[in-house]
Amino acid sequence: MAETIKRQYGTFDILPKDVIYWQKIENVLRDRASKYGFEEIRFPTFEATELFNRGVGDTTDIVQKEMYTFNDREKRSLSLRPEGTACVVRSIIENGLVHEAMPLKLYYIANFFRHEKPQKGRSREFFQFGTELYGADGPIADATVILLAADVFRSLGVKGVRLHLNSVGCDNCRDDYTKALTDFFESKKESLCPTCKQRLATNPRRILDCKDEGCKRICADAPKTVDYLCGDCKDHFDKLRTLLEESGIDYVVDVKIVRGLDYYNKTVFEFIDESIGAQSTVCGGGRYNKLVAQLGGPELAAVGFGMGITRLIEAMRQSESLVAERKVPKIYLAPLGDDAKMKCAVLTEALRREGVYAECDMTGRSLKAQMKYSDKLGAEYTLILGDDEISNGAARLRKMNGGDTVDVELSAEKIIEVINR
Repeated sequence: MAETIKRQYGTFDILPKDVIYWQKIENVLRDRASKYGFEEIRFPTFEATELFNRGVGDTTDIVQKEMYTFNDREKRSLSLRPEGTACVVRSIIENGLVHEAMPLKLYYIANFFRHEKPQKGRSREFFQFGTELYGADGPIADATVILLAADVFRSLGVKGVRLHLNSVGCDNCRDDYTKALTDFFESKKESLCPTCKQRLATNPRRILDCKDEGCKRICADAPKTVDYLCGDCKDHFDKLRTLLEESGIDYVVDVKIVRGLDYYNKTVFEFIDESIGAQSTVCGGGRYNKLVAQLGGPELAAVGFGMGITRLIEAMRQSESLVAERKVPKIYLAPLGDDAKMKCAVLTEALRREGVYAECDMTGRSLKAQMKYSDKLGAEYTLILGDDEISNGAARLRKMNGGDTVDVELSAEKIIEVINR
């Protein structure tokens, strides 16, 4: 016997018993996005590596440590997509969507790839629902994507999630903040982890996102972005908070929220559910006004988020809202004999063409085994067809779970008439 091949470390299978939950969630995501005016966009699984070097930031852990990068046969460097925003920006530039009427509102549901240490809520292939809103620079746009995310949680019955909000400022106020941050960490340099010692020279803001416990303790006393905001950024942040408050959204200002990607400016946010464990960020996003120009397009304001679907499922489980009904057949056709098998196969197809979910035996089970299988499927009716029934042009139709048995003509029309009474 050949050796079995197993799934790759850090990936997982989604079996039919679980897919019903994913389908329900995806239907809700699409429904809520469309009600906010967002349209779906799809993009390639791999892109030029340079897209992520420039778009995500070459000092980020994603680019330095986590991307799946390879050379194709033409020696071009390609990478599996580690996130969605850079892909969307590349697409709207290349396809001319940046010249359409604004705002441009897009969403995606896609899988992404990062070479991380797998743990609960984190895998090497992961799935996200993401939104992207382009061409609107004010706090109303920020509020729109945040309110959409909150609406998704509400629609799916997620109760333990809470919005954490911060502002990381703009180019006008970031220099002063970066200098204050650098001076602070220089005085603590010997206590930083090796990675953060390198970050101090390249991007000190990344230290604030470090997961090392020692660095986290140091960061607790670090300068806060909100204390260094310029007048425009402060006004933007204050108006966003007012919009959220007047929309009934509970939030906390969390100065530790800086997000792990280099392209963010002004608003950053995370929806956190502490009940799901260490990987408690279910959704994260913010504003990235420079990214479109950075990737070769025009100056175009942008804001959006990414929502992890596996973490969303865990949050629903903790809220006891992870429920979905498995689709069951209306009727199961149980043939007895070769002629009956052929007749049942044709009848089953005729029923399906009329919109009835029907199943029939394909494996040659006995009648007793077929009745048990019909019950296992949850079929509402079972039609029993043998040679005598074919000769008489009628079959026995049994309503399962203790119902009556009646004779019915061998036509899809007559069968449907009886089962829909």
